[in-house]
Amino acid sequence: MTEQELGRFGEDCATKHLRQKGFRIVERNYRFLKEEIDIVAETDEHLVIVEVKTRQTSEIGEPWRAVTKKKQRHIIRCAHQYVIEKDLDVNVRFDIISIIHNSFGTQLEHIEDAFRT
Repeated sequence: MTEQELGRFGEDCATKHLRQKGFRIVERNYRFLKEEIDIVAETDEHLVIVEVKTRQTSEIGEPWRAVTKKKQRHIIRCAHQYVIEKDLDVNVRFDIISIIHNSFGTQLEHIEDAFRT
């Protein structure tokens, strides 16, 4: 599986997980300039911006650790643009879905409210 295929697989798993938890998927792969939001979802209380990180192993650390402060700033900037573009008045929450997928199976960890603006 290529890195791109693994990423797509992870986003598909994350989308399925969110739907099973009652989230409404609004958009996937929203882009603003060079920045991207993997999944935009809604709950009754929040617009949820979801960053998905998928790896084949945790040898170099859990996938969620790749969401650095710099990456968080990029996601927040992109989310701000999304809210402006769609003219929304909502509470925004930032989640991370961390996935390890290999021949042993798939492990998914959903970290709600993972970081703030």
